[in-house]
Amino acid sequence: MRPLRPFNFNTSAELFPAAIRKKKRAGFTYRRFGTAAEAVQFAMEQLPTDSLNGAYLQVEEARFDQNGIRSLYESEAFPLPRHRKPEPVAEADADAA
Repeated sequence: MRPLRPFNFNTSAELFPAAIRKKKRAGFTYRRFGTAAEAVQFAMEQLPTDSLNGAYLQVEEARFDQNGIRSLYESEAFPLPRHRKPEPVAEADADAA
């Protein structure tokens, strides 16, 4: 069995976010990125959670779902600085305050 190649964050990538069904606008649409690192960063830091659910990243012949995108983002090999989006405050937490 051949060992897996390390993931190349410098390869171009395509991001297919899921449509936001609750809103009249479709939200974000297909985007092509010069590097997979930029696509992963965009998905994790800028896509609304509704769009990230069901999104997938295509890098060469490999396809990554939401969990795969998150794994790439959290990988030690991820080459870009991480700027996590703020966590939304749950309504129950807001009521308790």
